[in-house]
Amino acid sequence: MTAGPAARRRPLRVRPRSARRVWRALCLGLALAGPSALAAEDRIVSARYSEPTTRYGHAVLGDDVEYGALVLKVENTGTGWGTAKAVYQTSEILIRLPLDHVFEDIAPRLADVDGDGNPEVLVVETDAAAGAQLAIYGARGEKLAETPHIGTSHRWLAPIGAADLDGDGYVEIAYVDRPHLAKTLRIWRFRDGALHEVASKPGLTNHRIGEDFITSGLRNCGEGPELVMVSGGWRRIMTARLRDGEITARDIGSFDPDTRLTDALACR
Repeated sequence: MTAGPAARRRPLRVRPRSARRVWRALCLGLALAGPSALAAEDRIVSARYSEPTTRYGHAVLGDDVEYGALVLKVENTGTGWGTAKAVYQTSEILIRLPLDHVFEDIAPRLADVDGDGNPEVLVVETDAAAGAQLAIYGARGEKLAETPHIGTSHRWLAPIGAADLDGDGYVEIAYVDRPHLAKTLRIWRFRDGALHEVASKPGLTNHRIGEDFITSGLRNCGEGPELVMVSGGWRRIMTARLRDGEITARDIGSFDPDTRLTDALACR
């Protein structure tokens, strides 16, 4: 048997000196930067309630069905050396409440309350014995902050929205405490990882028993954010601003049950 021709080895490809310098600099940069060179973060892209339940018979939103769980859809993203972000993974996080709690709400709300550019989730969470509270959940399913429960069973709160209402650089969250009874607007500020009550004002509301919607919202007609809701007697549309720790309310017209706040929220 005769041997065939020997396989030829490919010659070693030598990089030019300039290319080798670039390569060494890149490797050195990675070594010095460490894991932060490709920083990863979790970002909530959507949220929904799940596991409907009738274990809490308040029926303030028109039926006796509430929710026992919250589902977060989360993207894990990374930032390289440029500004573009790549999605590494998408997953769902299930937050299941104990049996003496429910989410007594229309829908979860996404808002960036800590100013990092990524949203958190605002919910109404109710204790069967102590009533409702407003709570904030983060992208890993952890509860970041909460208001106290109202203190009595079958007592509820109706969220309005979240924004930097007074221009101090911190986000405030507004809701109406017991919109059918106390009819009190309350504003809380998220700061240093907790919620702090800033101000309150009675005589305002945004919900009637049995309605499956909330009659309020946020607007900015060129002079900064403003809360829009209804007078306690459901006759007038009211706006409210936060300035120097105080709430100032203003009557902007009659309330029409058919159009509700459509025009007011559109600054018309």
